[in-house]
Amino acid sequence: MKTTDLLVDVFLVLGVACQFVCCLGVLVFGNVFDRLHFAGAGTTLGPLLIGAAVLVRQTTSAAGITAMLVMAVVVVLGPALVIATARAARRIDYGEIGPRQDERASG
Repeated sequence: MKTTDLLVDVFLVLGVACQFVCCLGVLVFGNVFDRLHFAGAGTTLGPLLIGAAVLVRQTTSAAGITAMLVMAVVVVLGPALVIATARAARRIDYGEIGPRQDERASG
């Protein structure tokens, strides 16, 4: 087994483990805002590790470049989607996006 194969395996195992923990968190927690934390985490570390595995294996091929572009789009746009979803959920739950009076008082 070559060093690159071992590195690819490590990146893939870590990436899939991160995604598994994020999916488990979305399933376990009941609050929409707690779920969004795990959904946001699922768009950062897991795709970066899986993208690193693809980059190690397919450095300059078309498949490697395409995978890296997809990974970059997910990492860049994932947090924006989480923020938009959180703002919509806050507006539905509380009727406004800004802090409520009791939230201002507690600091």
